[in-house]
Amino acid sequence: MFSGFLNLNKPSGESSNKALFAVKKLLRDNKIDTKIGHLGTLDPLACGVLPVALGRATRLFDFMLDKKKVYRARFTFGKTSDSLDLGTPLVPFDGELVTKERIEDVLPSFLGKIIQIPPNYSAKNVNGVRAYDLARKGKEFTLKGKEVEIFSFRLIDQIEPDCYEFLIECGSGTYIRSLARDLGAAVGSAAVMSYLCREQSGIFSLKNSCTKEDLFSSSNTLDQYVMPIETVLTELPKRTLTDKELCLLNGVAIQSDVAGLQRIYLPDDTLVGIGETDEKGLLKIKTRLL
Repeated sequence: MFSGFLNLNKPSGESSNKALFAVKKLLRDNKIDTKIGHLGTLDPLACGVLPVALGRATRLFDFMLDKKKVYRARFTFGKTSDSLDLGTPLVPFDGELVTKERIEDVLPSFLGKIIQIPPNYSAKNVNGVRAYDLARKGKEFTLKGKEVEIFSFRLIDQIEPDCYEFLIECGSGTYIRSLARDLGAAVGSAAVMSYLCREQSGIFSLKNSCTKEDLFSSSNTLDQYVMPIETVLTELPKRTLTDKELCLLNGVAIQSDVAGLQRIYLPDDTLVGIGETDEKGLLKIKTRLL
């Protein structure tokens, strides 16, 4: 099976699913039949890193969920919108012009674990219906707050009198549009997200990404952009099985001195998958990749 990861640089103006469809077409054109899925949706207005899993790499979705993300975002103050970005009409907010000093004063209050309410224009489920579908129909509903983690929130530049650029490092599930809304409220104003680029998602960064133009170029081959599955597992300790320990492949637990997750290999250095050691020191296969 054709397996690995593509680090796609999604352009602004198209959905993550549309970007994924282009990769599916490329695979069909190359007569490659394999599973495919993206790891972490980007809003249509956003650009940047969109990791795409191919083949057995799709089994690592849960493993990839908790990876840190880095975003470069621009917030325009003194305006609000239903979608918290430029996707719906902007509504002016009366008040004084926000200053750089005022923003920097409140940024520390957003660091660490915070409770964040997702935007109404989001893919959250409300009684089996997507929130954005309800929002577009003008339905009234309330989303529950959820805990997210902000590791770094830095003001980088002032683009316009009312527009500032930020660099944000955060955990999975963070809505940058909600940060814009909440930061606007914290400085006594309102704000919308007017630009967003995901610069990093786990090990995937803009520096090692490829565009759709790269993939479809006649002078390039798909293989040169596919990253091996092992690439995303290098942070885990490696465990090479002995011949006596091959019973692990049949569901038998073996003793391990290493706690938590680890990469499991056959004696010939073939990757088996991810193993996990329980509180009793017993290692079992958690995700099989062989």
